[in-house]
Amino acid sequence: MTKSISLLGSTGSIGRQTLDVVRELGVRVAALTANSSVDLIEKQAREFHPRLVVLYDHDAAKELRGRLADVGIEVGSGMEGLVAAASLPEADTVVTAVVGMIGLKPTLKAIECKKRIALANKETLVCAGELVMDEVARCGAELIPVDSEHSAIFQCLQGCRDRSEIKRLLLTCSGGPFYGLSYEELAGKSRADALKHPNWSMGAKITIDSATLMNKGLEIIEAMRLYRLPLSQVDAVIHRQSIVHSLVEFRDGALLAQMGTPDMKLPIRYALTFPTRVVSSAEPLDLLKCAPLTFAAPDEDAFRCLAIARRCAKQGGTSCAIMNGANEAAVGAFLDERIGFNDIPALVEAALSEITQVSSPSLEEILEADRLARESVAKAIKRL
Repeated sequence: MTKSISLLGSTGSIGRQTLDVVRELGVRVAALTANSSVDLIEKQAREFHPRLVVLYDHDAAKELRGRLADVGIEVGSGMEGLVAAASLPEADTVVTAVVGMIGLKPTLKAIECKKRIALANKETLVCAGELVMDEVARCGAELIPVDSEHSAIFQCLQGCRDRSEIKRLLLTCSGGPFYGLSYEELAGKSRADALKHPNWSMGAKITIDSATLMNKGLEIIEAMRLYRLPLSQVDAVIHRQSIVHSLVEFRDGALLAQMGTPDMKLPIRYALTFPTRVVSSAEPLDLLKCAPLTFAAPDEDAFRCLAIARRCAKQGGTSCAIMNGANEAAVGAFLDERIGFNDIPALVEAALSEITQVSSPSLEEILEADRLARESVAKAIKRL
């Protein structure tokens, strides 16, 4: 069980819920990091008294350094600070809850230091999954997924002695706020509409990804990398109730599912306490009160981001990094209300068609693909 954590992304939704779990478990916090949220991270620092606090934004870090001068907590900034937080000797576990490609370098550093990685950052495996998993094996680190779907699969596979017994991984998907709408009907949907997720309370970026179904595409790629499986053995199914968090189908026809209320504290807690389970104060799922469970195929004609992600998953190389970088840039523009909802998949497809792809990329080539994708989207938006 985890004794001390470095929490990368402490002010986001997953980060705040991780601190709720930490309070309950009595786990020590060695480091906290965030982007620029001075007020919240100061409050967290004063409660948990970590050795190190990092704000990625240099100006925000300078302000925080002044505010925390009376408590003797070290304050860092930028990527250098994130990498330092990920490699603190006293932290046995690094929870990577930052959003986007910013999480890649700190995660690789934590792997190099043989930490337990409680991974809630999709982009790390989407953009550099093969490289990351090779490093996990080489360094002897431990990677435990925190996303509800991947935690569900991880839990279902604990009794699987031979991975060749797996026929399919089935990732469940709520369908987001626009389930059942056509591509044409999606065109007029606003930022406010897209942020109304039916089941989960999440950060803005991941909520938009859930509305476009890009989130499920990213998770398909993530599952392929985590479990070293081809695209043909990873699929998604719409499950509006978010009670079944994912399933594993075995070659003999048996299906194992992990069920629970839509509460991220469950997979966070499991990642910190694995291989044991501890008593939780959370209210368990009551099967007699939950709604009937339904399942349906996703509509990839309406939700084109899922189809794009499948194509990139099949192609591999830097296509996944280009797709992810373009999507992050496009979602940011949508949240700023500079583009429409259906512009998101269009901009991602344009970046993929414009940028030359590398089949077996190095870390530097992955990072360059991400940069070029963001640049492509920025230029395209100016032309709209």
